Amino acid sequence: MQPAFPYRLRGQQLWLSPHRCLYWEEERSLVLSDLHFGKTGHFRKAGIAVPQSVYREDLLRLLSLIQYFQPKQLVVVGDLFHSRENKELDLFLRWREDFPVLGIRLVMGNHDILRADWYEKAGIEVQEGILRMGEFAFVHDIEDAEGGSGDAGEDGCYHFSGHLHPGIRINGMGKQSLQFPCFYFGREYAILPAFGQFTGTVSIDPGVESNVFAILPQARRERRPASIFQIR
Repeated sequence: MQPAFPYRLRGQQLWLSPHRCLYWEEERSLVLSDLHFGKTGHFRKAGIAVPQSVYREDLLRLLSLIQYFQPKQLVVVGDLFHSRENKELDLFLRWREDFPVLGIRLVMGNHDILRADWYEKAGIEVQEGILRMGEFAFVHDIEDAEGGSGDAGEDGCYHFSGHLHPGIRINGMGKQSLQFPCFYFGREYAILPAFGQFTGTVSIDPGVESNVFAILPQARRERRPASIFQIR
């Protein structure tokens, strides 16, 4: 497991993982967004050939993160699942049986459309709208935060969101450029990278007071692990 990058925010210690999630030390919470579990199965049902290995790799990556950080709970900032039930979600239920005491708190995203009894069977606590935990608040789409557009509102909480699958473009020599998933930290809110591998990225334009951390992928041929690189 590659080391995480330390980041202090409002007196709280966060650890940014190159595996597209963060660990909140004081609350022993692994925070992640946009896993889109079941998406590959959804595409296969539509006749689009997507290997199930992508989904299995995401589950194994999550397993490794749980073993590494030893969290007491997962805080999922929306889109844990992608669509209706399919065989891949049966695999998730079997995976869930290996962690009976691990709490899972899900802030509902636009893709989380399963029946209420399914979430209950999976041991998932569902939160509509905004989940507040001390200094922090969690909402799937930052536009849904109080005051709109990430305004912390009267409660003064710092918001964490997902939904956008943020990416940052890095320009090289000449006209070369690459776009990488990233963590975005603005003055009032953060946008988390999509955890799922089978997702794209949307280029963001960092604000003046923002901090951005690009996630550089693993280069297996060079035996270089995934890593975090601070852009600004």
